[in-house]
Amino acid sequence: MILIRLLLRFLLVPLGGFFAAIAATFVVCFAHWTQFLKLVANDPTAPENIVLAVIFIGPALLVIMSLGAFAMLMPAAIGVAISEVFAIRSILFHAANGALASWIGWIVMWEFLKDFEFFKEPTISIGAGIAAGLTYWAIAGWNAGFWKPVFSQPPKPQTAASK
Repeated sequence: MILIRLLLRFLLVPLGGFFAAIAATFVVCFAHWTQFLKLVANDPTAPENIVLAVIFIGPALLVIMSLGAFAMLMPAAIGVAISEVFAIRSILFHAANGALASWIGWIVMWEFLKDFEFFKEPTISIGAGIAAGLTYWAIAGWNAGFWKPVFSQPPKPQTAASK
């Protein structure tokens, strides 16, 4: 049983990390939607139809934002390792881990990110980290720790006859 849970953790943890980075990317995209529209409107080669602009320009901006989100959430791997080792399943721990990791990542990557319009606000990055932490918890964090079963029977109380 422990071996199956260990193998399951090797699948769920990377899957949770992947979807956490996707969630952080979407938060950054939605937070900067007006800047994205300004960028498209100021481009003289942009098509008149905003749907076409999103289809053609959107993937390039999404890649830039997701690379930033992945790099900024790299410190979260330490918190994930701590939660797996100690079987910490708290939603608040994972949300705080995402917020702290994105803030640390934003500080470390400031020189790289200052060239991009979409990562200038630390509060948006921290909000993206919280969303990433909550997404990770929903996928892999709620049952962290391969050695601690999620649904276990409570120990039976010992009576004087069983001693």
